[in-house]
Amino acid sequence: MAENKRDYYEVLGLQKGASDDEIKKAFRKMAMKYHPDKNPGDKKAEEQFKQVNEAYSVLSDPEKKSKYDRFGHAGVDPNAGFGGAGGGFGGFGAGGFEDIFDMFGGMFGGGGSRQRRRNGPIKGNDLQKAMTITFEEAAFGTKKEIQINKYVECETCSGTGAQPGTSKKTCGKCGGTGEVHTTQRTPFGTFQSSSPCPDCGGTGQINEHPCGDCGGTGKVRKSVTISVDIPAGVDNDSVISIKGQGEPGSNGGPNGDLYVVLTVRPHKLFERKGQDLWLEIPITFDQAALGDDITVPTLEGKVSYKVPAGTQPNTVFRLKGKGVKSVRSSRKGDLYVRVILEVPTKLSGKQKKAIQNMAKEVKNDCYKRKSGFLDSMKEFFS
Repeated sequence: MAENKRDYYEVLGLQKGASDDEIKKAFRKMAMKYHPDKNPGDKKAEEQFKQVNEAYSVLSDPEKKSKYDRFGHAGVDPNAGFGGAGGGFGGFGAGGFEDIFDMFGGMFGGGGSRQRRRNGPIKGNDLQKAMTITFEEAAFGTKKEIQINKYVECETCSGTGAQPGTSKKTCGKCGGTGEVHTTQRTPFGTFQSSSPCPDCGGTGQINEHPCGDCGGTGKVRKSVTISVDIPAGVDNDSVISIKGQGEPGSNGGPNGDLYVVLTVRPHKLFERKGQDLWLEIPITFDQAALGDDITVPTLEGKVSYKVPAGTQPNTVFRLKGKGVKSVRSSRKGDLYVRVILEVPTKLSGKQKKAIQNMAKEVKNDCYKRKSGFLDSMKEFFS
């Protein structure tokens, strides 16, 4: 039932009255979030994905959006039953509110302005494709190729839908307008309404000799290879827009766009946080106590770093400019190195003795934190 449906604006995370650009942007974001490829086996995400597509199919269509804004879900539900006795407007037939508004629009000079001409330019469908890249490819940028199955313009008829050497004819019933007008007499007066032409389906043209390769649609499905430029600094869920690489439009409308959604494989050493990188390096007790030069890996090669004497476990050092470049500028993030103190295991008897001798020589007052803890404990139990 329509009353149980979620508000379409709410589904896309928008306020009523959102612009076309806001609706399109919100749809891309939500579609990527709940796409089945990113949520395999997740029934809840699958249901959310369906709701997102349903909401977008209405709010992206000016005519449907107008009806939805006026009447809610019932305005776009073909089974809502506006007409007939149940709707309180008996005698107007199955056309419901739209016919009523068309007739009264004629009274006030609006005529059939709410009817969208089907023979006008229509933009082609946008497409979405997932792509997985390596950590290094995301950091430095790369060029990749993807294969995608999509509708393309029929080469045989050049997208006209008519056999080569022929052309479509202007519809004789509607004169090429794509609309037919009817006049109705009512107790309120005479009203005129418009509807799509039944002979040409609202296109304004008749195709007497349809192309054999595309069946008159002007489009054929084909596997296409597309080159994708991936800029340095992209991350998980980054979206690359390739204008005009969607499906072909109709009636002279532009092609749709292709949106490539990126997934970045994790790295064995580095963890990424925005433009910064994090790395953990194990060091020994003697390196921490006496200091040492250690080798630090970066995305651009190895560098040497001096660990100062007395370095404590989990100390973090910062290597400026050794992170990932920003997509929007030349600025680079930093590399943060956390040193982890590794305690030796599987010691021989000689090694154990050496550690015991060291422990006798290195007294508690050499350990700042331990010494302070022992003093606090004495005070607590005194």
